[in-house]
Amino acid sequence: MTTPYPFEDSEAFARKLDAEDALRGYRDAFHFPPGPDGKPVVYLAGNSLGLQPRNAARYIQEELEDWARLGVEGHHHGRHPWLHYHELVTEHAARLVGAKPLEVVVMNTLSVNLHLMMVSFYRPTKQRFKILVEAGAFPSDQYAVASQVRFHGYDAREAVLELTPRAGEETLRTEDILATLEQHGHEVALVMLGSVNYLTGQAFDLAAITKAAHAKGCFVGFDLAHGAGNLKLSLHEDGPDFAVWCSYKYLNAGPGALGGVFVHERHANTKDLPRFEGWWGHDKQTRFQMGPTFSALPGAEGWQLSNPPIFQLAALRASLELFDQAGMAALRAKSERLTGFLEFLLDRLPEGFVRITTPRDVKQRGAQLSLRFRGEPQGLLKRLGDAGIICDFRKPDIIRAAPAPLYNSFMDVYRFVKTLEGHARE
Repeated sequence: MTTPYPFEDSEAFARKLDAEDALRGYRDAFHFPPGPDGKPVVYLAGNSLGLQPRNAARYIQEELEDWARLGVEGHHHGRHPWLHYHELVTEHAARLVGAKPLEVVVMNTLSVNLHLMMVSFYRPTKQRFKILVEAGAFPSDQYAVASQVRFHGYDAREAVLELTPRAGEETLRTEDILATLEQHGHEVALVMLGSVNYLTGQAFDLAAITKAAHAKGCFVGFDLAHGAGNLKLSLHEDGPDFAVWCSYKYLNAGPGALGGVFVHERHANTKDLPRFEGWWGHDKQTRFQMGPTFSALPGAEGWQLSNPPIFQLAALRASLELFDQAGMAALRAKSERLTGFLEFLLDRLPEGFVRITTPRDVKQRGAQLSLRFRGEPQGLLKRLGDAGIICDFRKPDIIRAAPAPLYNSFMDVYRFVKTLEGHARE
């Protein structure tokens, strides 16, 4: 146990923590699915798909009404004119990831954005052509990286350099990442890591990795799919060249929701940086002159291709407003305590029943704990579902539980572990 909080194993203590929680009111801003008994489930799968904010339907309905009432004129005369609608979420998103508004844009989906960023920031040469990734990265990242190196004419078996844990360990050590950069950095064109590994739940030291990679002349990008809305990020200060993220996990924008992009301001007006171009990335002052020559907007907006889907933006806006009100500092503080309480209770289960594979150091994890159980995990997952508790399973044998601080409670965590305790004694 590495958490600094003095916890107790009792329902009364869990209720006391909830009563003291300054963020407890945000729970009521979300819809909880009903369980088999008709009561709201214990939802610990926000790292896979976040819950629906109650305002999402209203915000989407407003745009449906404006479309019905105004037709094409909704672009200029709606309650929230569509022409500039994506700008409603820019400052929220920038504060969420610790960036300047110039550096952030909401657009496309994560893998599309990752490819667009690699068009610009993976510029291989004969001497420097490798991409450094973590072994066991999310498959879409692996596919994107491998396809990019093949597109440039390289063999992925040679050009993709994987970071693997030490023998007998399940997560990476920061010193090993830095040592790899020291040894191989001169061959690496791009460092492309997840900020939090989807399977292990390990959070990486973005600032240290960026500094070491830049010292070796590498570009640096991060996939924040499990970081945005989970960790307190400081992208501008940490200084990576780019980052991408989705918004359907911790950011609660709905299935298949829009992603986000960060491009550091040092690239805001770089003219010789290659990119794929589209009309929505063109200078707003001359966009509708429909000229033949592309003139990029400064900052991340210059990577836009098409006008964005308004209904998806409306759903995201409903969630980001809540994050902005709560603040990531407060959410992260609650998250550390909430996940620490989960860790404490799991450690009190019968020996050998469960093993936590996520780092114990709170600085190396977010809300998610990855768990290996004795016996058959998918059967256990079903029994949890029958008891009104929703987690998720990832092969080969991991159940992931993620108490999201925006809507999960300490009683959620307590109910989850007490249900597990019943199965541990079977």
